Amino acid sequence: MIMKRFTLSLMLLLSLLLWLSPIADAHAQLLETIPEAGEQLAASPPSVQLTFNEAIETSVGAIEVLDSQSRPIDPNATIQTNADHTQATVALPKLKEGVYTVTYRIISEDGHPVNGSYVFIVGNPPEAKDASTFDLHAQTGHAGHEATAAQLSPAEFVLYAVRVFYYGALLLATGIVLWSAMIRFDRAEAQPIVQKWSLLSMRALLFASILYVFFHAREVMEGQPLDEWARLFTRTGVGMIWLAAVVLSLIGFMILRGGRYVRFAWVLVLLAVESWSGHAAVNNPKALTVALDGVHLLAAAIWAGGLALLLVLWFQDRKEAGRFATRFSGGAVLSLAALVLTGVGMTLLFLPKLSYLWLTAWGVLLAIKAGLALLVIVAGVFLRLRVRRGDLPAPGLLKTDGLLMACIIIITALFTYVSPLPPNEPVSYHQMGSKMHVSLRVTPNKPGDNKVTLKIWLPEQTGEPKSVVLRFRSEKHPDAPIDIPLETYKDDEFDSFDGYVKATYRTEGPYIPYPDLWTAEIRVMDKEDNELVETTTFRNY
Repeated sequence: MIMKRFTLSLMLLLSLLLWLSPIADAHAQLLETIPEAGEQLAASPPSVQLTFNEAIETSVGAIEVLDSQSRPIDPNATIQTNADHTQATVALPKLKEGVYTVTYRIISEDGHPVNGSYVFIVGNPPEAKDASTFDLHAQTGHAGHEATAAQLSPAEFVLYAVRVFYYGALLLATGIVLWSAMIRFDRAEAQPIVQKWSLLSMRALLFASILYVFFHAREVMEGQPLDEWARLFTRTGVGMIWLAAVVLSLIGFMILRGGRYVRFAWVLVLLAVESWSGHAAVNNPKALTVALDGVHLLAAAIWAGGLALLLVLWFQDRKEAGRFATRFSGGAVLSLAALVLTGVGMTLLFLPKLSYLWLTAWGVLLAIKAGLALLVIVAGVFLRLRVRRGDLPAPGLLKTDGLLMACIIIITALFTYVSPLPPNEPVSYHQMGSKMHVSLRVTPNKPGDNKVTLKIWLPEQTGEPKSVVLRFRSEKHPDAPIDIPLETYKDDEFDSFDGYVKATYRTEGPYIPYPDLWTAEIRVMDKEDNELVETTTFRNY
């Protein structure tokens, strides 16, 4: 009996002490970070330093610094702590310009987990690459005119037809000029044929380049005043490249009478100019991508121009066609190998992930082009075997090769105009409920600086929120969320609801450090300490 009374008294005493004691945090809290969250540094920091309010254990968990693709900067980095284990430091190698994420997942000495993430910037990194990077309108300083219809409009159909005409004329003209410079057609009957088709292809190139520039400029400058047209061709890189292409097409007539080195130089300059006008010119690393594109165009010209000449000679001079086929088959093998290698290289440079191939029309067209290229290689093998045996090329084989070439040119003209990356739609989330209405906007929805706007409506009897927390969790690191620092502001938008009071918050900074599937977690505490939670997911590429 005495023992029961003693136990009861002890329990009452402990309960009283706990009730009177101030409430303490159950785990360590992050007090300071170096670099600070959102800080933009002129140079690479020597280390990352996290300071907590109590001792932490570093033998379990990790502190990682991730690049703009969520890859660890140093997978083997070790954590150093000070004497009282309240400060953790991770040494860094020299960082390039870019957006970096510090992710920490550790435990305090009393066993409670501590995790989170924050972002800092080194230098002035280029804007993150997404679908808008490859928008022709953005390159000229004008907003894009997005097509909303599922089917092609007549204007779009004409634009694509002009692109097919231009790319076909470009490859045939440069290819025929190259072959006429590389080999000598000794037969008197063959020389007029080559000269005739050189001139015809040059006329087609001039006409196609004028149409190409006109229709693209009209599409880009839609709704712009006339003085903006002059600015397009004198102040923008795209406009000056278009103008240079037309001028070089005119010069092409003069080089037909020039020597072989003059012809080589003209082809190289024209293809170099063309390589600066497409996707390669806006992709990083720019120099490497443009160089690969230039080699890709050169290889395509050698193959397409040579095949066109072989077809023409086959119908007009079989004996010369047999002689030319011997030389063309070797050049075709090398050009096809270069096309495959440079095509793979550019694809890897354009796409952060190969899985993006199946998310865009660009990827589907590329897959079709790759399949056609494989058929071309098979046809090329049979052609080379016949030539090595001393036989003339089979007519059906040549016609098949020509048809495949036409299909590849059509696909190339189409897929060089669409973005290789999926589009990133702005985050616009609205949820209405009896206890709370929520509105969240994030623009742009891509890595870099983001504008975040959050609006909360609570019932009038509840009043304004006591606290609001917004976190972004990535699929790759769900246990290390990024806390978004919100600031209240005066909202001028008319979006009130009867019986509800509105609280508005916003911020701007690098809160999406890398592309991923993200979960926005909104936690609202009312004045009665009731917590309301809303979540929404969004993806960026």
